[in-house]
Amino acid sequence: MSTEQDVFDAYSQVVTTVAGKVLPSVAALAVRTARGAGAGSAVTFTDDGFLLTSAHVVAGATGGMATFGDGLETRFDVVGADPLSDLAVLRVRATGAPPAELGDADRLRIGQLVVAVGNPMGLAGSVTAGVVSGLGRSIPTRDGRNVRLIDDVIQTDAALNPGNSGGALANSNGWVIGVNTAVAGYGLGLAVPINTNTRQIIGELVSTGRVRRAWLGVAGAPVPLPPPVAERLEQKMGLRVVEVVPGSPAGVAGIYLGDVIVSAGGRPVPNVQALQRLMLGPAIGTRMPVTLLRRGAFVDVVTVPAELS
Repeated sequence: MSTEQDVFDAYSQVVTTVAGKVLPSVAALAVRTARGAGAGSAVTFTDDGFLLTSAHVVAGATGGMATFGDGLETRFDVVGADPLSDLAVLRVRATGAPPAELGDADRLRIGQLVVAVGNPMGLAGSVTAGVVSGLGRSIPTRDGRNVRLIDDVIQTDAALNPGNSGGALANSNGWVIGVNTAVAGYGLGLAVPINTNTRQIIGELVSTGRVRRAWLGVAGAPVPLPPPVAERLEQKMGLRVVEVVPGSPAGVAGIYLGDVIVSAGGRPVPNVQALQRLMLGPAIGTRMPVTLLRRGAFVDVVTVPAELS
């Protein structure tokens, strides 16, 4: 039978192994903008010097200095930033740091061990450990007049402090499954997940330096579906339309106030986040069927999402 000491030894072994695997990939960032100096963290994810960080860490900057745990100090350039996902891609001018392996946050479970690696309060190469405290959280972000929810945010009790933003949140395999983005309160940290959606955003930042988003022109609120409809669709919630922008793709397609969106592009739409997931670059200019519930009857329309300017 395992003793308490055995359990702590196993826990320590996991944390030290993950730290040893991820630490060489993490850099401390020094950023200078017109508003002053800032600091944060970033994690190398390719052999040729691309780093991932938080967009707010490099907001207003075109570059800065990156320092790695082995003493390598090099300038970096901001390749692209996406404030609406709070992700940014950098590229260092001197390569050599091993790339961390990106995982899939969609496989996380509450209670799972995670390790945060970053540079809080200027303390380079710091490691904290904890568990996944919550999944599916949302935090608002803004880019000019555009406001969006970052969905599926990871909540953890691993200690995060200023300077941790942009650092790695790793699972017990040493795979980076999140980018630490905010400290929400004492004992509460948040991280943007690495999953299919954010991988697409990262890929666009690497290739073009920007993220194109689609736009329907509707605002909505989740509402329960009538029981017979919910049973038929095997879906409890839909998105009630509370605003339609005149002349928008939704307006042109014939979506009206009071309609309940139940699916778009063949995928269920139980909430705002589900619709947002569909509004990335590939949707721009394509025909997207939308199924609505209108006065108790199903109505099908075809929208053509436009590019969000």
